[in-house]
Amino acid sequence: MKATVSWSKELQFIGESSSGHQILMDGDGAKAAASPMEYVLMAAGGCSSVDVISILSKARQQVSDCKVNLEAQRADSTPRVFTHIHLEFVVSGTDLSEKHVARAVQLSMDKYCSVSLMLGKACEISHSYRIEAA
Repeated sequence: MKATVSWSKELQFIGESSSGHQILMDGDGAKAAASPMEYVLMAAGGCSSVDVISILSKARQQVSDCKVNLEAQRADSTPRVFTHIHLEFVVSGTDLSEKHVARAVQLSMDKYCSVSLMLGKACEISHSYRIEAA
């Protein structure tokens, strides 16, 4: 996997993945785009969501929506690394099995989500889930 990050202007940068997708990052208080740390946090939510939806689909669960609310605390001094991240999965659907949702979230957090597993080596990560009817 490769990527490039190019300076655009002020403290704004354009990241481009090897697959050709681009994102704008803003290091100046996230005025024009998300900050790099916000993207890292969102990457944890995106990576784990892919796992949860994939696992639930294979279990033939009727999922209509999946959202992850993420909250992170950062160190007070430089470097302002994450010290704790909490992921709350909100899964909606029809006749969802709590057993399947719990298993999907646990498998993502313990085995499949590369981003969360990597971040977990540097900070504490916790998770929870909620099931809502569609």
